[in-house]
Amino acid sequence: MHIEVLVLFCALTFKTVSLTMISKSVVLDKKTDFFWKYNITNYVGKISYNKEAILFDSYEGRAEVFGRNFSLVLKNVKHSDSGDYTAVVVGEQEQSIAEYKVIVQDPVSRAELTVDHLSSSSDSCNLTVTCSTVEFNISSIFRCDAQNCLQVEEKSLNVSKYFSSLIVYLQHDTIFCNHSNKVSWRANKKVIKLYCERKLGKTISKLSPHQMFVLSVGLIIMVIAVISVHLMEKKKKKNKPF
Repeated sequence: MHIEVLVLFCALTFKTVSLTMISKSVVLDKKTDFFWKYNITNYVGKISYNKEAILFDSYEGRAEVFGRNFSLVLKNVKHSDSGDYTAVVVGEQEQSIAEYKVIVQDPVSRAELTVDHLSSSSDSCNLTVTCSTVEFNISSIFRCDAQNCLQVEEKSLNVSKYFSSLIVYLQHDTIFCNHSNKVSWRANKKVIKLYCERKLGKTISKLSPHQMFVLSVGLIIMVIAVISVHLMEKKKKKNKPF
């Protein structure tokens, strides 16, 4: 018999999973039966040579097997339904016909995206971007100048759960945080260049008291100088003979 190996089948929790036989080569007689097995040792149901379908006790009410095409339907699947499902024909020997790996997952949560100012100069600034979920997080450093932003360092990456991932990437001046697994994905985004513009615009407010004093004195002297020049010009015009 032809053996089919279907490596992966992913499903959302509380949905229906249909494992359908693709091969038409399954032929039963009085000495053979067809079984669906879960994780090798547990039997879900069987189909006899006359196409009568029977479910075993632990699957009654939450699964169906169909004699016409040897398919198995799992209803309202839960995490505990994840595992290996094997279709076998049992006669004098047991022969595997098809194998499925079923992974049941919840929809992913929306990742939190935070942007913190790290440092800045007169023409650029560095930002720490953190993308996090309850399970894990990624933290990266980005540098922005007047033209564009770029990623300069990835600080940490905590290991994700099975078959889920968290990705941070930059597109133009917008940072994207994508949380996904095999059955769903959710994204969060922020325009990080705005954070640099805010910080650079507030540089003056971050001066120390001494620097503020020196700057204030300089401004006063400048204003006095401008007024003095203006008064001198006005006096010259007044004393000029007509």
